[in-house]
Parts: sequence; structure tokens; C-alpha cells
Amino acid sequence: MSIYLDAVLLLNILFDFMLLLLTNKLAKLQTKKIRLFIGAILASLVVPLSIFNPESFLASPPGKIIFSILIILTAFGFKNIYRMFKLLFLFYFVSFTIGGGLVALHFFLQNPVTLSNTGFLTYNTGFGDPISWLFIAVCFPIVWIFTKQRMDKHVQEKVRYDAIYPVTIQINKKSYATNGYIDSGNQLVEPFTKKPVIICDELFLEQWFQKEEWEQLRTAYQNWDMDSIPKQWIDYIHVIPFQGVEGGNGFIFAIKPDSLLIHYEMNQIQTSHFLVGIQFGQLTKDASYHCLLQPELIQSAVGYTA
Repeated sequence: MSIYLDAVLLLNILFDFMLLLLTNKLAKLQTKKIRLFIGAILASLVVPLSIFNPESFLASPPGKIIFSILIILTAFGFKNIYRMFKLLFLFYFVSFTIGGGLVALHFFLQNPVTLSNTGFLTYNTGFGDPISWLFIAVCFPIVWIFTKQRMDKHVQEKVRYDAIYPVTIQINKKSYATNGYIDSGNQLVEPFTKKPVIICDELFLEQWFQKEEWEQLRTAYQNWDMDSIPKQWIDYIHVIPFQGVEGGNGFIFAIKPDSLLIHYEMNQIQTSHFLVGIQFGQLTKDASYHCLLQPELIQSAVGYTA
């Protein structure tokens, strides 16, 4: 059997480099790519070592751990023990995730159940089924990109769900509860009273309205026809100017509420010094929350009770 060591070595350098890149990304470090590449070269040296000296200490589990630590130190340097082992475990996690993804994709693309000559169903693949280098070269980047995107998405969702709290809003003596998201980018205030403005979507707000009333309110907003506002809601509706992130100006309808109750960690925040901006549409696709809270409500709430 012929082994093209240079090709295998080059392939391993590229793979190890991408693994270290993903580790660096997930650890949110700013490591220079040249260091990561040098670490990948060191990691790839295990290939000729395994071929020419398979009985080496570095081929044993303790040796592999020591070799992995050397890779981490080469790629990321040393600051403290905690950081080093954190990066080591993250590197193993990335390696196992990518490797498992490749095996899963290989299994998905194969047809392990076939009909034998005798007419019996047989399972023709298993632990001995080889995965070709061509398959790895083609599918590794796909699994890498998928893993990176899922990790980034998980971090975003974790941050988002860490900022979601139950809220109860009372308008016109009727109360409904939902989830509110503390949006640091929401700095909207009513310009005259300086009341903070929270944003709620129509899936939540339309509970206070009859269907005909909500459609009249939507028409009034879309056509800027104040005469279309339902008469019983005229005293509750405010028009709030705002400036978008790109500098554009606009207006939104806001409702004057009775009160707001936020269950914030171990506390309850209650206030009536705010307005409810109307979002004619959904705030999120997964309906995980229906309200964008103004951070000022948390920072300067009128009352905290444990």
C-alpha cells in the first residue's frame, strides 16, 4: 500500500488549522492566524509519528493529552492554568463535534441496508466502513461552517433568553401577561413627558381591542388618518416621533397604559410612568417574546419589592 505522506500531512495541517480557528472563534480571542497556523503544523506532526513510530508514548492517551497541551500553548500561548485547560477542552469539543458531524453525514449519505442475492436484507456497513479522504476533504468545510453557525446562533439565543422576563401590562383596566426582552438599543422616550416607551407587537396588543377597532387603528397608522382612530381609544393614543438607526425619522402610535409589572430576577418592578409603542406585526419569528422593554425602566423603576 502506498501512502502519500505529503498529501496526508498537508490535509491534516489544513484541518487542524480550521479546528484551531473555530476554537479561537468560540473562545472570542484575537489570536493571530500565524500562531494558529504554527499550532496546526505542530498538530499535524502526529501523522508521521503514528506511521513511523506507532508504539511511541505520544500515541497513548496520556501522550495525546500532553501533545494537545503543547498544541494549545503553541497556538494560544500561556496566561494561566484555567485559560489553558478551558482552551484545551474547547479544542477537544470542537474536534469531537466536527468528527461526529462527518461520521453522521457519511452515514446519512450511505445506504447501509441492501438486498442480498438470497433475498435477505443485510446491513453492509458499520464500524469497519471506511471514510475516504475525498469525502473528508469535501465535507469537512461544510460541517465546519454548519458547526460555527450553530454555535454563533446558540450564543445569540442564550444572550437573548437571558434578557427575557415575564411582564404584565394593564391598559383600560384589563391586564395581560407576556414575555418582555430588555433591549439595550431601545432608548425611545416621549419627547415632552420624557416617559420611556416600550414596544409591543400586535399579537399581544390586539387582546385589548375588538377586531374592528384594531383594523381601524391599523388604517389610521398606515394612512396617517387620525379620524380613523376608534373614538373610544382617542384619549389613549399618542403619536411618538423617533429616529431610526440609519438616521431616518418616523412616527409610531403609542398607548397610554395603567401600569406595568416586570418580574426581574428576584424582584418585581412596577411603574405607570411609561408608554406602549405599537408594532403592527411580530417582533420575533418564534414568538418567544412580544415586548421590547426600555432599559431605563429597570435602571430607574419607581418601586422595587422583593
